[in-house]
Amino acid sequence: MTPRKISCAILGASGYIGQHFARLLADHPSFELPQLGASERSAGRRLEDVWQLAEPPPPALTNVRLVRTSAASLARGRVRVAFSALPSGTAGAVESELARRGISVFTNAADHRLDPGVPLLVPEVNADHLRLADSRPRGRGLLVANPNCSATGLVLGLAPLWPVVRPRAVHVTTYQALSGAGYPGVPSLSIADNVVPFVREEEEKIAREASRILGSRRGRTISGLPTPFVVHCARVATREGHLEAVTLEATRKAPLADIEASLRTFDPLRGRDLPTAPHPTLELRSEEDRPQPIRDRWAGSPARARGMAVVIGRIRWDPPYLRLFLLSHNAVRGGAGASVLNAELAVDEGLLSPDRRRPS
Repeated sequence: MTPRKISCAILGASGYIGQHFARLLADHPSFELPQLGASERSAGRRLEDVWQLAEPPPPALTNVRLVRTSAASLARGRVRVAFSALPSGTAGAVESELARRGISVFTNAADHRLDPGVPLLVPEVNADHLRLADSRPRGRGLLVANPNCSATGLVLGLAPLWPVVRPRAVHVTTYQALSGAGYPGVPSLSIADNVVPFVREEEEKIAREASRILGSRRGRTISGLPTPFVVHCARVATREGHLEAVTLEATRKAPLADIEASLRTFDPLRGRDLPTAPHPTLELRSEEDRPQPIRDRWAGSPARARGMAVVIGRIRWDPPYLRLFLLSHNAVRGGAGASVLNAELAVDEGLLSPDRRRPS
């Protein structure tokens, strides 16, 4: 017997991240074809009419029309899961109401990331933080956030290195793609022939969120890392893919071979039933000029995990300083793909099923 799939909806399906959600969910083995939620301005249009991505929309959704949704209408329609691509500032109240009505929410927005009871999740790094959701009231849906797109790539690169070199400080400079600003993004005359050395609130988000993700859970509490994160962020004229220059001030002097092996063998989700998880998690490049956004942003296998791997290169070890570059796809690994992977983890952990549980 074919397993029943879980009903779902995409909030903000007409936007850049929402369309990546549509691409990833169109033929997902665990989730039904999604309902496409949109604003009043976009409602009634076909997904094909608003499509912005370079590849065409998935055939199963091409002619599907966007609809105006609300927490009440989704609850009446017995939707089990909402994937939120709503803008930060708008998302918070909507997502809270959905969870109150028993709909589980997997969000890309920033509104709930630092809420004490909300897992800020990167499954390869802190899967056990999902247990924070165990304390939610009976009948309430899950509310799970994925972090800032640059923080996601950063913590994936840091996780295997942490026990090997025990950094006393992390220095990172990000070179962030235009799509990180959403669509239509940065005005062309502001970014052509230019680099903008400021991305609003990004430096603070990366430091706070990386500390929380790499921190330890004790019951319902997360203790963030005391290690300082020194962050610079710049916007550059690439379409997709955030490049990061990382320097660790190490307290342990490990052989370079051990450092590289820790990165190459890092694959904590192997063997679990998570279709969007890349194997391996990290891809190492030996060329002197890699990673590069145009060549490496779609790294990841199997095919469903394209764009989900983090690419690392230019590893230089001059104790106590370990230096490297890493690259991640901001809209996939740092956006829609991250939320889908979080939902897959919840399914694998038995926290999501096709059966509707009514709020008490």
